[in-house]
Amino acid sequence: MTSSTVVDTVMVLAQEPQGPEFGKASPLGLLVILLLLGGTAFLIWSMNRQLKKLPASFDTEHPEADQAFDEGTDSPGPAESDTAVPEAPGTPDATSAAGTDDRRPADT
Repeated sequence: MTSSTVVDTVMVLAQEPQGPEFGKASPLGLLVILLLLGGTAFLIWSMNRQLKKLPASFDTEHPEADQAFDEGTDSPGPAESDTAVPEAPGTPDATSAAGTDDRRPADT
């Protein structure tokens, strides 16, 4: 594009809109605004319901309520990696000579 083409394009875009329809709002715009306001009100109402389900405080001295919610998510004991002895350099890290993977599966 040449500089004169860019200048012409900017001049056309900078002109004030003209015509009999300029400045008139469509009823469709009002409908979109009302739908957005309704959706926002629904999201606020839903979030308030979720916030009411939270405990009054997250007390770490008495975690019974939290433990009832987390039942079944804790591991039964220390992870293997917590008690494992680091391997010497140069040894195979996670696979045995047979090609099987001895690593623990990821918790999902």
